[in-house]
Amino acid sequence: MTDCIFCKIANKEIQSNIVYEDHKVIAFKDLNPQSPVHILVIPKEHIESTNYINEDNSHLIGHIFVVINKLAKDLGIHQEGYRIVNNCGENGGQTVSHIHFHLLAGRQLLWPPG
Repeated sequence: MTDCIFCKIANKEIQSNIVYEDHKVIAFKDLNPQSPVHILVIPKEHIESTNYINEDNSHLIGHIFVVINKLAKDLGIHQEGYRIVNNCGENGGQTVSHIHFHLLAGRQLLWPPG
């Protein structure tokens, strides 16, 4: 998708603070962090939202969670705990139409989230 900001980040057309990358996903620091650790993990393949996960691309979601597990250990947040957030659609709080997962940590995360 040519006008998707996350596709542009994945394609290195827009600079970002990348903390992890492989052939399937890229993870980078959020520009508007909501906690001391706030990383976005996205597939390089454009998938609009969780509504568009299917049998052909669902393997990417499992891989994203493997990457989040690795990041949590590498960042030393796996012991204290962290939150993984995925927003879907306007009422769900999704602001970029490219599936992404927020990895949040470094402070007490309250519930309900808002």
